[in-house]
Amino acid sequence: MKLSPVFRDVLTETDGPLVGLWTASGSPCAAEIVAGSGADLLLVDGEHGPIGIDSVVPILQAVAPYAVTPIVRLPWNDHVLIKQFLDAGAQNVLVPMVSNAEEAESAVRAVRYPGAAGEREGTRGIGSALARSARWGRVPGYVNSADRFVSLTVQIETVEGARNAAEIAAVDGVDALFVGPADLAGSMGHPGNPAHPDVVAAVDGVIDAVNAAGKPVGVNAFNPADADRVIARGAKFAFVSADVTLMVQGSDAAVASFRERHGAEVLGDTRGPSDTY
Repeated sequence: MKLSPVFRDVLTETDGPLVGLWTASGSPCAAEIVAGSGADLLLVDGEHGPIGIDSVVPILQAVAPYAVTPIVRLPWNDHVLIKQFLDAGAQNVLVPMVSNAEEAESAVRAVRYPGAAGEREGTRGIGSALARSARWGRVPGYVNSADRFVSLTVQIETVEGARNAAEIAAVDGVDALFVGPADLAGSMGHPGNPAHPDVVAAVDGVIDAVNAAGKPVGVNAFNPADADRVIARGAKFAFVSADVTLMVQGSDAAVASFRERHGAEVLGDTRGPSDTY
């Protein structure tokens, strides 16, 4: 039995920039809908979305038939959580809030099984015969070749992380870096304002540093102008919207269009959630 190519391989084999969407709703159906959009990447958000170990499996199963590479963002840089999500079948993991080389090295150890004596360090618990990651033992030689089946991306979203981007990129086992402008803006004293010139300059600085280190870098950029800027700057991939964002925008636009055409009363502005039952 063969597993899908990992994010690292997709980055290596693709010349042009990659476009990604998020699924944050926790709905396998919503994930499947956005997976069928033609996007290259799908970020499954286990940090801010209601997606845990139990719900990530049906999401991964729902998107498996599509030509999209799912990347699962974990809640935290925690060895136990990383092990659980990997065993659930997440081949590509994104670890948030990585601010220095030591934290990146910790994430690398967590995604790797222990090597033979004298080989690279790894702390991932070995339970592949019980886990979806190895298709319950049906992937031959999974333990000794698991590095080929796992890709690690770390997220830069603090002042310290932006400052240490080159050192983080140099860590062996980190396949790509991803910039989160929203938390970076908060860390820089501009919460809710990722368009602040200082934040934009910091994002561009991370792109430059990571490119100079020879690693791929991507950016979360829901604003089209931001996506165009970071790709022109040298980002290899950009995430441009989310299932929940598209549902909010689409539903708001559909209702607003109806009311504009028919002058209907806007009940939603006057009644709260408790009044709808």
